[in-house]
Amino acid sequence: MFRRRLVPVLPPLIILFASLVAYPGFQAAAGEYAPEMPTRRKIGLVLSGGGARGAAHIGVIKVLEELRVPIDCIAGTSMGAIVGGLYASGMSIAELEKTLTGVDWSDAFLDDIPREDRSFRRKRDDDLYLLKAKAGLRDDGAIALPAGVLQGQKLDQLFKGLTFSIEGTGDFDHLPIPFRAVATDIVTGREVVLGRGDLAMAMRASMSVPAVFAPVEIDDRLLVDGGLSNNLPMDVARRMGADVLIVVDISTPLSSRDELRDALAITGQLTNFLTRGNTEAQLATLGKEDILLVPNLEGISSSDFARAGEAIPRGLDAAGKQRQALSRLASEANDYQAYQMRRLARNPAMPVVEFVHLDNRSRVSDEVLRSRIRVRTGEPLDTAALEADIARIYGLELFENIRYEIVEEEGCKGVVLHVQERRWGPNYLQFGLSSSNNFQGDSTLNFGLAYTRTAINSLAGEWRTAIQLGRDPSGVTELYQPLDADSRYFINPALYYRTVTSNQFVAGKRQAEYRTGRYGAILAGGRELGTWGEMRLGYNLSVGESEMLVGDHSQPDRDFTNAEAFVRLALDTLNEIPFPSKGNAGALEFISSQEAFASDSDYNQAKASWLSAGTWGRYTLVGSLLFDTTLDSDAPLESLFSIGGLFRLSGFAQDELSGQHSGLLRLIAFRRFGDFALLPIYVGGSLEQGNVWDRYGEIEPGNTLTAGSLFLGADTPIGPIYLGYGMAEGSHESLYLYLGKLF
Repeated sequence: MFRRRLVPVLPPLIILFASLVAYPGFQAAAGEYAPEMPTRRKIGLVLSGGGARGAAHIGVIKVLEELRVPIDCIAGTSMGAIVGGLYASGMSIAELEKTLTGVDWSDAFLDDIPREDRSFRRKRDDDLYLLKAKAGLRDDGAIALPAGVLQGQKLDQLFKGLTFSIEGTGDFDHLPIPFRAVATDIVTGREVVLGRGDLAMAMRASMSVPAVFAPVEIDDRLLVDGGLSNNLPMDVARRMGADVLIVVDISTPLSSRDELRDALAITGQLTNFLTRGNTEAQLATLGKEDILLVPNLEGISSSDFARAGEAIPRGLDAAGKQRQALSRLASEANDYQAYQMRRLARNPAMPVVEFVHLDNRSRVSDEVLRSRIRVRTGEPLDTAALEADIARIYGLELFENIRYEIVEEEGCKGVVLHVQERRWGPNYLQFGLSSSNNFQGDSTLNFGLAYTRTAINSLAGEWRTAIQLGRDPSGVTELYQPLDADSRYFINPALYYRTVTSNQFVAGKRQAEYRTGRYGAILAGGRELGTWGEMRLGYNLSVGESEMLVGDHSQPDRDFTNAEAFVRLALDTLNEIPFPSKGNAGALEFISSQEAFASDSDYNQAKASWLSAGTWGRYTLVGSLLFDTTLDSDAPLESLFSIGGLFRLSGFAQDELSGQHSGLLRLIAFRRFGDFALLPIYVGGSLEQGNVWDRYGEIEPGNTLTAGSLFLGADTPIGPIYLGYGMAEGSHESLYLYLGKLF
């Protein structure tokens, strides 16, 4: 009955309701009760590349936060990708500023492995005068070079640590702010927009300047700096759905004619052509409502990271001049507070590690790598411990890069280590040069060449052959073979040829010059004591001849056979060579030559050395003690100890003094005065006390010589160079020009 009565009145009711809805006053009132407000315009932030100048982006973001301008998406290139990626990950602007200005970028941009992390075997490379740079040698004899001067290992670790809070967020749309990084495919030259994967690797790829940094491989593409293809990715932000763009251009302008004064400036201009060309193309699409900010960064170059902090206030100033336009994009206080709470809601809790997997792309066995991993399963991840593990593995100097990621498999979280062997190895060539001159007729010049093949087996054994040409020709071929995965125990057999030219002085004047040449074989083995030390023992058999080159030729040449058993304990924690600022190094060695071992003569010798370095402010002090002694009889000519030369009783000629016993105490102080032509320069001096003696009874404090020196030093790509003046009691003085390791 009710339904029959309702049907006739439905059409008039529907018409009345439609009229009310169409009435503007009703719409305004109903809006107060609508479940959703009208959608606001979506704001995109576009951050360009520009190296150190990119710190200006932080100043801009500070103003946006002050004005309550919410950012709905970010697209960045190079340094813009770093600032944008970190901000999008939920990092506060205060943290971002502290990070960017607090990072030692000069260190982060180097691949040098901290010496403390290098294996003891690799530390011994510093005993040679070979250049640190190693060119690869392919099996067909062609020279192979790295894809970049730097592999970016330290940067990888830095970015990984900074983005750990969003580890496992594979889709950049799921970050607190959706984000895109722009890189360039070095094969095709085309832009690659990175919107998923590992955020740290995406940022690294976006800033990988070709030839400076090795390309980053992502999804089978080799990626380099995005500035080459799209330095100001406005179109990327629009594809992310942005209605209004806030565009920050900090790219380097083209140099004027007057500024193009040298090859470096012209090379930089070529790079600027690429970035400015695509930047201008993007700026041509600027809409009426888009806001362009161009901070005044005059005087700050893209590589001037020491002045990055100065760029922040310039970004503040540029955004401040556009406050009125930016204010039109501001949101209500409550809405912005809710937006910031969502953006900053990061989860810093460390996952419990249930497994550690290896993605091992090298010749070295998994066991060798696992033996250096201390991360414990069943416990929250200790990132500091994990990074220390990576440093131990990288310290073997076999790998191009090592990175980690947190993954989830069957409901369990764990760590995957990706280990990439050097692609320009495992065969390496190294060159060397050593020279000394005291400007009094005593000079040496030697050239060296070494071939090393690493990872000859799964335990990371290596074979090295080296030759030296010049005043003291020599050669050696040796095998270094670890016997276990931990590389604790090893054998180190070698065959060698060695010549040494020595002088005999009487009253400070050279009376004779000898050349001693010997062929020999060494069979040694031992145990590494972590990265800080080593114990070894062995047998050294050699045959040779001492020939007089200058002097009384009535003296016959002397043939000899020398057979020695030895044991040696060594430690080394110095932070660098040749100008250490902290750490210690020392050795104790006992040598026994016996006729029973096939030697011509019986004698026993002991050697002890110690060196400590410490730094106070800008000054470094190195203390050193050396003492060598023949214990129970006279050693032959070829086994005498010698002293002389810069820092070894300065003022005397190289190895001018020789005897059965020698001792030397020295203090060396120096100060680093900054860089000249990118080379660290040191100025210092030394105070030395020591002598040589033929009998025990002569060894006493009153029978020593005092010496000292002043020097200028530089750590150059071809080795350390010293220019010094030395003087010793007895009116001994000398000028020195020395290329090679001295202490």
